[in-house]
Amino acid sequence: MKLTQYTDYSLRVLMYLAQQNKQSQIEEISNFYGISKNHLTKVVHQLVKLGYLKSIRGRNGGIILNQSPSDINIGKLVRQTEDHFELVECFNMETNTCPIALNCGLKGALNHALMEYLRTLDQYYLSDIIPKNTLKDTVYTT
Repeated sequence: MKLTQYTDYSLRVLMYLAQQNKQSQIEEISNFYGISKNHLTKVVHQLVKLGYLKSIRGRNGGIILNQSPSDINIGKLVRQTEDHFELVECFNMETNTCPIALNCGLKGALNHALMEYLRTLDQYYLSDIIPKNTLKDTVYTT
């Protein structure tokens, strides 16, 4: 399974902010990763709506983590940022045209693999995927 660019950027933003451990601007993150500021703005907006980030408006505004890195579950984030998990056509019964879908065992095997993939991601938190030396004993506001 390949994560969408949207989920990739969501993870990058959270990792960057956890490593910086301070308020940052979208342009700063965009420049660091060499990715589109406009696209990153959409990602950040969604992360604010989902409660992962806090947006500070004004001249000295920016974004900051709204939760501790140890509270941000990677599996949950992936579920919230991915459009769909249709590994093969038959996962979507509305658009499925596969003639063997009703008798095929592949769908079950792939579904099992997908569930294991997500269960594995559920075992990780943002604090697990960033270098340990950048985490400080900081209280994050909610």
